[in-house]
Amino acid sequence: MSYHDFRTMLIRLRAQFIKELLCILRDPRNRIVVFVPPLMQLLIFSYAATMEVRNLDIAVYNQDTGRAAQELVWHLEAARFIAQVHHVHSNTALREQLAEGKVIAAIAIPADFSRTVAVSGSGHAQVLVDGRRSNSGQIVVGYLSSIAKDIRFTADTAPIPETSVTVRHWFNPNLVYLWFMVPGLTGTLAFFSALMITALSIARERELGTFDQLLVSPASTLEIILSKSLPALTISTLLALLMITLAIWFFRIPFTGSFGLLLIGLVLFILSAVGIGLVISAISMTQQQAILGGFVIGVPTVLISGFATPVENMPVLLQWLAQAIPLTHFLIIIEGCFLKALPPRDVFANLWPLAAIAFTMLPIAMIFARSRLQ
Repeated sequence: MSYHDFRTMLIRLRAQFIKELLCILRDPRNRIVVFVPPLMQLLIFSYAATMEVRNLDIAVYNQDTGRAAQELVWHLEAARFIAQVHHVHSNTALREQLAEGKVIAAIAIPADFSRTVAVSGSGHAQVLVDGRRSNSGQIVVGYLSSIAKDIRFTADTAPIPETSVTVRHWFNPNLVYLWFMVPGLTGTLAFFSALMITALSIARERELGTFDQLLVSPASTLEIILSKSLPALTISTLLALLMITLAIWFFRIPFTGSFGLLLIGLVLFILSAVGIGLVISAISMTQQQAILGGFVIGVPTVLISGFATPVENMPVLLQWLAQAIPLTHFLIIIEGCFLKALPPRDVFANLWPLAAIAFTMLPIAMIFARSRLQ
């Protein structure tokens, strides 16, 4: 390619880039749709999508009038995660409270609880948990077990010798859930933004009838793909940087890693999402199909990426599939850069899969777009 041809290509590419930006941002409603919903979702989901358990009701059927049983009830009423303790007077009422969803857990204290504690130093109480809320139920069981372990059933005022274990939580000492949730949401929302913007690009041209003009234009397939990729890459990167700024200044999440490495990972991550979106756009005939295709790809991607559950807990097949998902690697980078000061070696270990995914999906998008152009 001569210098003149290269300069001419850059001029055409610049014109198409400006045209794509105008198509996305010229309408004030489009600007609102592109920027406002992700920011609102970040603010709302950060507080709503939490695994913390608070303000829950439990039911207690206390058949024992002894001191140990009363101490257990007092500790339950004083627990911060319990909003109200419902006292019932039969096993039937206990199960009804649980079946009707009024409580998440029900505790039955047997009649010989205090006597057993006096003899052996410990007792047994039955805990029934609402299995319909399995995650919250498991957390509540852990809280109740901690309460039971902390109770000292003794009348002696002398201290009890014990072996203590001190737990220290690295990178998040106070286990602040926002410190984990906000970086993960930033990657997820940026992924959906880039995916949907690019998924609608070629489909919008085809639906509006302007795609036929590309058939007679001097633009090559590479130029068309680049003109569709660069605006989405620019907008989604700016949106992600804005959410990262909110995470630091609004949510007060400490940023301990390298911003330069995070920026490189962000660009490669957005480029990977753009490639996936272009493939969806190239095979879609209408914008409705593109939107449905984006959700068909996007939702399983988020679920398998490790955002909600650890990848290590999944079946081996899904663990392999997760390695082909760009969000899997970017979550490690962004969460590590925020809290862990992730070493450059570990960052690069997740950068090269992002680069591989990006430079695999973009040629595939070119192949599909070329088939449409022909």
